[in-house]
Amino acid sequence: MTDKVPFTSLFIDGESRPASDNKSFEVRNPYTGKVVGLAASATSDDCRAAIESAGKAFKIWENTTLLERRDVFLRAAALLATDRYYQKIQDTTRDETAATDHLKFVNYYGPISLLKDVAGTTSELKGEIYPSEVQGGQVVVERRAKGVVLAISPWNVPILLSLRAISVPIFCGNTVILKCSEITPRSQSIVVELLTEAGLPKGVLNFISMDRKDAPELTREIIAHPLIRTINFTGSDVVGRILAGEAAKYLKPCVFELGGKAPAVVLDDADLTKAAKAIVSSSLVHSGQTCISTERVVVQRKASETLIPKIASLMKSFSMGDTYENRDILSSLFTEASAVKVVGMIEAAKQDGAKLLVGDGSRQRNVVQPHVFVNCKPGMRIWDRESFGPVLAIAVADTEDELIDLANATDYSLAASVWSKDASTAMRVARRIRSGFTNINGPTVHTEGMTHVGLGGASGYGHFDVEHFTDMRAVVIHADGPTVYPVVGTA
Repeated sequence: MTDKVPFTSLFIDGESRPASDNKSFEVRNPYTGKVVGLAASATSDDCRAAIESAGKAFKIWENTTLLERRDVFLRAAALLATDRYYQKIQDTTRDETAATDHLKFVNYYGPISLLKDVAGTTSELKGEIYPSEVQGGQVVVERRAKGVVLAISPWNVPILLSLRAISVPIFCGNTVILKCSEITPRSQSIVVELLTEAGLPKGVLNFISMDRKDAPELTREIIAHPLIRTINFTGSDVVGRILAGEAAKYLKPCVFELGGKAPAVVLDDADLTKAAKAIVSSSLVHSGQTCISTERVVVQRKASETLIPKIASLMKSFSMGDTYENRDILSSLFTEASAVKVVGMIEAAKQDGAKLLVGDGSRQRNVVQPHVFVNCKPGMRIWDRESFGPVLAIAVADTEDELIDLANATDYSLAASVWSKDASTAMRVARRIRSGFTNINGPTVHTEGMTHVGLGGASGYGHFDVEHFTDMRAVVIHADGPTVYPVVGTA
């Protein structure tokens, strides 16, 4: 069976190639369990070849003009907007992640906008000139590319997050090693195909996949390589801590986006029907497997009497995975281990005193049905830790201050939402929530502003922007004429 499925190659120095020892690993659909692909499993030699290719290409790419770089990204955006890429992305992400058509907004339309936005950042790559403290001299300060960047991108939104991991670094003049998830090698390789077709020179972007069991040691080797100048990673805080520790050995900077435990804060005067739908939508899209999924609801007491029954009714109306062949339905979690973890959190919540309103705490292999808890509070695992599943934890509070304190009682909030019909109240509350971005009267699953996230702690740090993928370098121009030098005198 496996000899008939697609094979995803490594992409090194402008060429697709198998692993140097010809080893590969299977890729399975999370819902059906069927093998949907094979991928090359990179060796230490392959990783080194990719780094050396990127190092060689950097010497040329960093000296290209901004207009050349811009045109590559604009061509890529135009190509991505074609039916050919649309169908490829929809089919491949469905095979590898069991994604449904709901994800096209962040896996297809979002990447088109991202490419155009990056192409428009030419004005940000600028420096300054000012008079030197040396008489007649000048100081020229420039933004210069760092060098070779290791980009590690996750499986859950493979097109958008892979492009985010590589686009700004490449546009700034860096070259990149993209290490994909073992869950989605074929989906993430589409990004390489796209930029290569758009005219990106060989060696600027290299792509490696590897068997899960080999990843820790090979990643350590890559980070240790002297040509690697910086690392960016999107994924769990657990892996983020490991990568940060490795990078710290060599004093290499990192940009991380890690966990998300997004709160929806609902005040008494909110449109409760709209709020309930937005909350349930953001908790169930991709089965809750995004870092900006709504995982917590903090609702004012009067509103809770209406909002909680509305949320419960909506959550009960969805059945995960039952009609997977319908591309509009919800499916499974990405691994059975993830489903086991989510069910464990559900059981722990019951033991901690949370009341289960929706769901029965069970699973069928990778499939976990929607669950809703009330009487939740900080200190409970269901409140403190990211579930990455279709689970909502609800807490009720009386005052505005109490609502804000509960919303901020985590170090995970990349996204948040605030619901109120009073614009002044909504803005006041939103500004007090510690979150990368907060939507007023909108869902947490809204990616506008994603380049600006990074709050520290388990939510990550650094930004996917020009500042974090360039160095500021100064050149001091000394004037002609007599100069007095210490020790040796005038020249």
